[in-house]
Amino acid sequence: MQQYNSIKQKYPDAMLLFRVGDFYETFGEDAVKAAQILGIVQTYRNNGGDKTELAGFPHHSLHTYLPKLVKAGQRVAICDQLEDPKQTKTIVKRGVTELVTPGVALNDDILNAKTNNFLCAVHFAKRFMGIAFLDISTGEFLTAQGSTEQIDKLLQNFSPSEVLVSKAHKTEFLERFGDQWHSFFLEDWIFQEDYAHETLTKHFKTKNLKGYGIDHLPHGIIASGTVLHYLSETQHRQLQHINRLQPIVEDEYVWMDRFTIRNLELYQSPHQNAVTLLDVIDKTISPMGGRMLKRWLALPLKNMTRIQQRHQMVAHLVKTPELLGSLTNYVKHLGDLERLISKVATGKICPKETVLLKNSLEVVGPIKNLLVQSGDAALQAYAQQLDSCDALRTRIKEMLHEEAPANILKGNAIATGYSEELDSLRELAFSSKDVLQKMLERETERTGITSLKIASNNVFGYYIEVRNTHKDKVPPEWIRKQTLVNAERYITEELKELEAKILGAEERILSLEQQLFTQLVLWMHEYIEPVQANAHGLAQIDCLCGFAQLALDNNYHQPLVDDSTALDITEGRHPVIEKQLPLGEQYITNDIRLDREQQQLIMITGPNMSGKSAILRQTALIVLLAQMGGFVPAKKAHIGCVDKIFTRVGASDNISMGESTFMVEMNETASILNNLSERSLVLLDEIGRGTSTYDGISIAWAISEYLHEHPAKAKTLFATHYHELNEMASSFERIKNYNVSIRETKDNVLFLRKLVPGGSEHSFGIHVAKMAGMPQQVIQKANKILTKLEKSHSNEELTDGLVAAQNEMQLSFFQLDDPLLEEIKEEIIHLDINTLTPVEALMKLNEIKRLLTKKKAN
Repeated sequence: MQQYNSIKQKYPDAMLLFRVGDFYETFGEDAVKAAQILGIVQTYRNNGGDKTELAGFPHHSLHTYLPKLVKAGQRVAICDQLEDPKQTKTIVKRGVTELVTPGVALNDDILNAKTNNFLCAVHFAKRFMGIAFLDISTGEFLTAQGSTEQIDKLLQNFSPSEVLVSKAHKTEFLERFGDQWHSFFLEDWIFQEDYAHETLTKHFKTKNLKGYGIDHLPHGIIASGTVLHYLSETQHRQLQHINRLQPIVEDEYVWMDRFTIRNLELYQSPHQNAVTLLDVIDKTISPMGGRMLKRWLALPLKNMTRIQQRHQMVAHLVKTPELLGSLTNYVKHLGDLERLISKVATGKICPKETVLLKNSLEVVGPIKNLLVQSGDAALQAYAQQLDSCDALRTRIKEMLHEEAPANILKGNAIATGYSEELDSLRELAFSSKDVLQKMLERETERTGITSLKIASNNVFGYYIEVRNTHKDKVPPEWIRKQTLVNAERYITEELKELEAKILGAEERILSLEQQLFTQLVLWMHEYIEPVQANAHGLAQIDCLCGFAQLALDNNYHQPLVDDSTALDITEGRHPVIEKQLPLGEQYITNDIRLDREQQQLIMITGPNMSGKSAILRQTALIVLLAQMGGFVPAKKAHIGCVDKIFTRVGASDNISMGESTFMVEMNETASILNNLSERSLVLLDEIGRGTSTYDGISIAWAISEYLHEHPAKAKTLFATHYHELNEMASSFERIKNYNVSIRETKDNVLFLRKLVPGGSEHSFGIHVAKMAGMPQQVIQKANKILTKLEKSHSNEELTDGLVAAQNEMQLSFFQLDDPLLEEIKEEIIHLDINTLTPVEALMKLNEIKRLLTKKKAN
């Protein structure tokens, strides 16, 4: 227990799995937690009268229990016996061999094949923040720096398993990013630029970091250094596979804030059992391809050349289904090359996985040949990235049995014919067992004991067992070793000699196999980079084949993405909703046209449940799919490259942060209005509905006007219940009214889900309540109240009120005497609004107000 306590002191934040004989034991608070998480029995042990909680499991069950602990958010220190108990007469030397945390895991049972397991570090600075992501299981290492919004977006995109933060900024981190992340807080001294720079240059064996294109990211460098420091602290020092650090260049990718990522349900949904976009579009076969597709979805491209190149390759695969079929068949035989070669670097690979690595590399050559012969220049360029690693495959083939075991200690991993010494030892061990059998037959015949048996155990080694009924037939030269209830056990000189030969050969075989396999793994380090390059290239091929298959299966078409600012979608469909329709039901397609000249803002009105939100979402998803490089669910799509997508869809309270639905809505809308660009796509759904009707209409009107008048002229779809907003089309030239059509019958309403020009006048909310099964009494009462309200607050009255308010302002303005009017007019005309800062605008407004107040006083 002294030994346990001294080791536990070094790892106070971790659960210590302490190896005792054939068990991993936990003590004290760790035992209480382990018993609860693992569902194992918690008992007690007495240490000099002290009662200590105890819970443990067999050492061979580590792979079953460790993932459960890590997935429950535990940091687990694995403390092993560092020497053979047989070789010491004192307490066995023990030490922590690995610290496994949610963000640092190489165990396949913990990892999800198609999802990265990122360890993240966030560094707080005065203006900007730094962030780094590292997946130790694949070797991917990325960094960036930016505002709180940018860091928040990256956290949403990469969804790290563990986030490292300075203890000094614990409160700030939780305030800005919430408590949804599994975070670990480190000492402040680790987050220093000099230390981070030294850590990184030492790891990469370089003098500076210019070669990685990150020397202009000081805060990103600090976060990256922190991640590497944490790996060394958790006993992970074999990191040859982490051989480059890539910057995440925000300018290269479409900007989506965290609200948009959540609202569009790209790869996760707040609703249980909901289908996400990723669920629908993921046709990848390999784990590498699945992870790559997630990255493409998180970071859609803005670079036209790269987008068009992907479209061209997908189009070629769609046109040549035989090439697509052949590539897909080969990709099916790929193992997870990225994670397998990472296991080589970290020394965690087993013989079975090494054979799997070899088998995966066997298909690289055929894939390369198919790409070379494809006739498509871009696909042929991919072929140049692939290396069939012939020497590596040959050596593994010569050295390992095709059916090599998962554990080297089980033996029979090294192929026959590779090592003469090993072959002769195996022959000796095998022939000795033959000699044992012959000896048994001879002694049975000599003594006449028919039930004679030769066996072995760990205490006595080999022995001859004789039942008590034949005890009188035992030869005098046999030496009695053990007495059982029904039998006696004996040894002979001949048997002891044979035992020495067999056990000596078996021990030497095991030792030699381990030695040869270790040499192979060390030699394989030369191939880390070529195999990583293969994995990267093959992942992209898998994604492109997936896009082609998706297009063929679902009737997607190639979009045109160029540098115009128009958005023209013909017969667009929602990729997720159309897959959820009942068998035989057709999705109602819709056309959308937006530009910055004639139709910048479309005001969509229509009843509840008519499909307004679906039209908004499908527009964003079609743009996203196109800029990822895929085909789109539309007959035709011409997309002027979009640089930012903003959505404000649906209501969501943030009660835990003390924010109402309306506050959340205003926060999200403010974020949109403050970040507009000429190439933005803005999708607003039911803005203002979280407050009173007139407040809501006023806010929605003001937001629409702001978007129309803003110099960016951002393309906008605005779905609303407020039919009063249809009046805006007559005052603002680039605002157009559309509605989602319905057909009224005597007792019913049919939703046609078709977008048509013109505004709608009814929401049919009471009709939807009726469909939901609301009691008839409530429906009748609601209709009566609606009729009364429509009489007393007609639309015309509200519109007249808005117009009257405007006229009143104008009238009071023009009642001023000429000199003052002229002075104010001159002030306003000579203002350059585009260069005016918000503070200057307020000061100017204050100046005009002062002039007017002075006049009134006079």
